[in-house]
Amino acid sequence: MTSERTSLSLWIGTYPAAGSSPGGGEGVWRVDVDPLTGALSAPVLAAEVAAPSFLAAHPTAPVLYAVTETSPGGLTALTVSADGSPAPSSSLASGGDDPCHVVATARTVWVANYGDGVAAAVALSDDGAPEAEHRALHAGSGSGPVGDRQEGPHAHQVTVVDDQVLVTDLGADAVRRYPADPAPSDGGDVAARLPAGTGPRHLVVLPGGALVVAGELDARLHVLVPSDGGWEHAGSVPVSPGCAPGEAFPGHVTLSADGRRVHVGVRGPDLLAVHEVSDGEAPRLQHLADVPLGEGAWPRHHEIVAASDGAELAVVALQGTQEVVTVRVARSGTGEVLDRASWATPPSCVLVAR
Repeated sequence: MTSERTSLSLWIGTYPAAGSSPGGGEGVWRVDVDPLTGALSAPVLAAEVAAPSFLAAHPTAPVLYAVTETSPGGLTALTVSADGSPAPSSSLASGGDDPCHVVATARTVWVANYGDGVAAAVALSDDGAPEAEHRALHAGSGSGPVGDRQEGPHAHQVTVVDDQVLVTDLGADAVRRYPADPAPSDGGDVAARLPAGTGPRHLVVLPGGALVVAGELDARLHVLVPSDGGWEHAGSVPVSPGCAPGEAFPGHVTLSADGRRVHVGVRGPDLLAVHEVSDGEAPRLQHLADVPLGEGAWPRHHEIVAASDGAELAVVALQGTQEVVTVRVARSGTGEVLDRASWATPPSCVLVAR
């Protein structure tokens, strides 16, 4: 991440407007950000797609993937032209209900279907176009003690780690593992278990291979360390001092370029919490500071898009106030909001455009 370019282009995924049905004008938006000042350009609706709550880019081909968070769910591929304009080129079922996350390798696009816990793998052709059939559909199993949220499996994120993918299951307090580019007969396993009631939502992989997992239901950050081919629980800390389960809901988590800090969007208190990561086989987390994002912000997703002079620039999608904001975060964890842009429908995802 650098700040040498005068502007960065971002794709923004969105939800339908409150009270509206999917397909009522929401879509994939494009906005530019100045990596030095955090100034945002006027947002432009780039492509109308129903409820594109999460976006991913093919690693080499000019293709975007957007999930449609409905039941049953959808997956849309958008081809990006030379001038940067995306246009829907194909669509298919997501393989489950209420898809909320998508990621792509060169050969496979993976979708996490929250509603029924299915992790779906779709084969890709050389140009990034999805094949007609799903390569694999993996149904989760299990439940947890939080009755209204853990009545069954809820796949929430898919993370590519080398030649495998990790799927966080909020409903079953587990991290599942599958081959990144599976054959139809390939199965998976449970790579890690978390304490009952954690509600694992999103994770990041630390440089030494440990995982930091955001617990949406227990308002904690959990450290998992490599063990016997998987990961074992090595401790947890509150996502921020005073944050209580049922009042604070950690969401997306990112890692600084040097691997020394994690940043977590926390709904409820509406802040970006920053923790320092210690070295060692069993890393420890220490809370540094919180960056307030505004009352009612409800930070759904964020990305660190640039770094300079010891500070990082985060772009945060605020579902509650229908804004995208830029935040400068210092190494100390302190920070400030630099700019705000209002959105026509609630923003849900931030993706840096190539």
